[in-house]
Parts: sequence; structure tokens; C-alpha cells
Amino acid sequence: MKVVITGASGMVGRGVLLECLDHESVTGVLTIGRSTLDISHPKLRQIVHKDFADYSSIGSELTGYDACYLCMGVSVAGLKEDEYKEITYNYTLALGQKLLDLNPEMTCIYVSGEGTDSTEQGRSMWARVKGKTENDLLALGFKQAFMFRPGAIIPLRGIKSRTKLYQFIYDYFMWLIKLVKFLSPNSVVNTTQIGLAMITATLQGYGEKVVRPKDIIILSELN
Repeated sequence: MKVVITGASGMVGRGVLLECLDHESVTGVLTIGRSTLDISHPKLRQIVHKDFADYSSIGSELTGYDACYLCMGVSVAGLKEDEYKEITYNYTLALGQKLLDLNPEMTCIYVSGEGTDSTEQGRSMWARVKGKTENDLLALGFKQAFMFRPGAIIPLRGIKSRTKLYQFIYDYFMWLIKLVKFLSPNSVVNTTQIGLAMITATLQGYGEKVVRPKDIIILSELN
């Protein structure tokens, strides 16, 4: 299968990309980002794109794909709701609709987060926006659509977070994350498990549309 990945410069997206490049069932990977990645591979093709609200200029390059793994995101810190919604919701839905138009049999997987508000009515701004993004992606009409809510994540394979606060936590408090993992194994996942789970969900399907940490672990072990 051939997949499209956004957010491949980030921690989760990088992990997903590496697993896709290694997996025998994935024959081609297209990344869409603002700059090129520091990685080359026979399966990998990269598109540098600046306007994430409009993909019409690259539409001819987005056909023939079986899945899209939407890993692009931004920290809510310091952003007003309209700014956060522009990146989190508008950009995601614009690409999702374009890819669906061009690939009607596509599977869509979106990386959301634990605490996302599916009712869209809660007090937490980021949770409401993520909830609306999930709901509207599910309603678009993809052959399959899964909303991944990974919660706490352990980065593997030398991956670093681009968010300074998160990387600080990983640098100095990884012991605490690993302790949580020891005490509650199904509450923490790693970047490899997320990537493998996406591939499995695409190839085999899954009974839940909202995929939580325990589901991610189950899917990764089916691979």
C-alpha cells in the first residue's frame, strides 16, 4: 500500500514514517511538509508545501494512495482559539477532503490526544477543537477512519520532540513516564507502537473508531 504522512518532522510523525519505511506492506510514502526531512529512502517522496489551507496546486501528486496518516499538530501554548483552530482543524480538514476526493477508498488516521472532547462543548479549548476535528473527519466518508488518542508517548529510535517543554520532560523525567508504564502498562505507548498500529488498522481494520492507548498496543502486536 502507499501512504501519505503529514507532520513527519514531529515526534509522532517521525515515528510513523520510520515504521512505514521499514514495513514490507508499505510500498511508497509521501510526506507533505514545509521543508524537506533529513532522511532519504527508496520508498520516500517528499513534497514541500507552504499553504496548508489549499492543496489544489499539488492535487495531481496526491492520487493513488491507500491511507493518510495525519500527524501534523501544534502546541496550544500561547495560541488563541482561532489560531489553534486554523492549524488543528482547518488545515487537517482541507487535506482530508482533498485526499478523499482523489482517493475514495482511502483510510484516514488522525493523531488526536487523550482528553479530546467529542461533545465539542467542554471548557478546554484544545479539547473542543480536537473533538470537532475528529468528528468532522469521521463524517467525511472515508472507507475507514480512526482517531488515535495515544496519551503519554515514549519516543524510540533516537526521535526527539520539537516542542521544547516536551523534550525537557523526556530528558529529565523519562524515569517517571517509565514508572507510569510499569504501574499502568496500557496507559503509555511508544512511537513504534503507534506506527505499527496505524499500518495494522489500515490493512486489517479495527472495531473502534476512537483508538486509545490500549487499542494501540493491541493493534501493534497484531502486526
